[in-house]
Amino acid sequence: MDNQRNERKNLRRQRRIELGTQKRSPLGWTILWLIMVVFTIWTMFPIFWAVITSFKHTGDAFNPTFIPWVQFKPTLQGWHFVFITAGERTLRSLKNSILIASCSSALVLLLGAFAGYSLGRFVFRGWKNKDIAVWILSNRMFPPVAVVIPYFLFMRTLRLLDNPLAIIMAHTVLNLPLGVWLMMDFFRDLPRDLEDAAFIDGCSHLGAFFRIALPLAAPGLVAVYVLSFIFSWNEFIFVLVLGFHKATTIPILIAGALTSKGLEFWKVASISLIGIIPVVILTTFVSKFLVRGLTFGALKE
Repeated sequence: MDNQRNERKNLRRQRRIELGTQKRSPLGWTILWLIMVVFTIWTMFPIFWAVITSFKHTGDAFNPTFIPWVQFKPTLQGWHFVFITAGERTLRSLKNSILIASCSSALVLLLGAFAGYSLGRFVFRGWKNKDIAVWILSNRMFPPVAVVIPYFLFMRTLRLLDNPLAIIMAHTVLNLPLGVWLMMDFFRDLPRDLEDAAFIDGCSHLGAFFRIALPLAAPGLVAVYVLSFIFSWNEFIFVLVLGFHKATTIPILIAGALTSKGLEFWKVASISLIGIIPVVILTTFVSKFLVRGLTFGALKE
């Protein structure tokens, strides 16, 4: 076990040294920097546009101006509307988004870890592991609009319409196939030696799962949670159908900026900036584990 880890570390170190010793021509460095600059501008421009637009008047939001106090006069009209005029609705939508995304991601992580470990460590005879995994993945292939009406009828029967619990259940079912498949691959890549040693010492399968497998798969757990959180945070159709007033989220609040007068860009920009803050904070704190989780198992023996 230790020898295999040392060999992997030496191989990675050798590759880094080889990549560091390779010399690029000035033309290669120029092309590389040009691609990085274009990519940075492409990805950061929407955020820059949102920040600038959030400080514009209603009429100035339609003009392609970007320099405050020179091309336009900045104002706090958009932020006043978000925090004062519609402050209660904004706060309620933000709370619902955090609650729904956090709870549904936690359920996906819990159920996906159990299912992924079972498919990765045990062999089912009546129904093969591959068939079970394909069936689970097939549930993710359905477009949400195809199942939203059955969900609506089901939640109406349970009297859960306009309740965050209904959306949590829908998002859990929606993201669970992805969580199961990712966790199944993570557990398959883990060595069985430590678990076998735990079994010899008298540990049960459940004990080996919690004490050995889960700690080793921690980067994968973080990756599954973050991806499920982002998918749930951006989901629109289920919230639109299952929530009306009390269970609205940030995407619904942004869609409400489209009025009979047209799309109010300053309102969209302000709410969008508020909506990306929790996701940015989450990914910033777990970025190290997220990268390790997404690249977990990339090197095969």
